[in-house]
Amino acid sequence: MNSFLIPANSKKSMLKFGWLNTVDLVIFGSGIIVTFILMMTLPVSKFTYAMIAIIPGLICGFLVIPVPNYHNVRTVIKNAWNFYTTRQRYIWKGWCFENGEETSKK
Repeated sequence: MNSFLIPANSKKSMLKFGWLNTVDLVIFGSGIIVTFILMMTLPVSKFTYAMIAIIPGLICGFLVIPVPNYHNVRTVIKNAWNFYTTRQRYIWKGWCFENGEETSKK
């Protein structure tokens, strides 16, 4: 009997650090770099400037956080956007219709 057991986390080997793909790594890295640049240029001793400086890192970190049943938050947002912006057409194949036409009883 030829049966193979595929582990549930077999896709993790294709990810960087076990949880980021290349696009996510670029997004997270660019957010951290922008945060560091803002921290060096803004007077972060004031609370409002400190919050402005760390916002890019927080937003990019939020986008790449893993969530259940999806890869990360960015994937959830992308799927929701595609669902609400594309036309949905559902073809009914049930017991009371045949190819969109109602069946008549004879």
